[in-house]
Amino acid sequence: MAEATVSKAVTWGLFAAWMANDLEELATMAGWARSARPRLQERFPKVPERVWARMELSQRDVNVAIGLMGGMVAAASADGARTGGRSPFFRTVLVGFGLHGAVHMAQSLAYRGYTPGVATAPAVVIPYSLWAVRRLKAAGIESGGAGTAAATLALLPVAVAGVHGLARRLNRPHGHGARTAT
Repeated sequence: MAEATVSKAVTWGLFAAWMANDLEELATMAGWARSARPRLQERFPKVPERVWARMELSQRDVNVAIGLMGGMVAAASADGARTGGRSPFFRTVLVGFGLHGAVHMAQSLAYRGYTPGVATAPAVVIPYSLWAVRRLKAAGIESGGAGTAAATLALLPVAVAGVHGLARRLNRPHGHGARTAT
């Protein structure tokens, strides 16, 4: 008897749901970071200036970071499609994507207002993630449980910081320490 698998709607759905969320972020992140900084600095005066400086994102930085993350999500979706949803890489990224939707909601609650990605988190990210995990379970494929969720939650900020750091490095003019502003 063949192993149960999930449809490509589940595996490629990850990339489609990611695109919906990241199109929102693409359109809002750089401007939001600029406009939110004064409010955040007033609310959290003990945060060092170097942290606030890292929050400054040019549109080009955002574009490259989202593109890099998109490459990872597309690779996870492709691996999920290749393995019928059994790929550990796909399942880890799926769990991370769902958790990141909850992070969007928590950020907006903490900020007491809009933050990039929060509009599509409850409308797309969380519903898709719950649906996909249920489809995996129905096919007899475990999404990983609490241990995977905890490990994924720990890796999520590393992945986000990594793509933003790499984007800044890639956007730096050759031979100079300054970033290109767009």
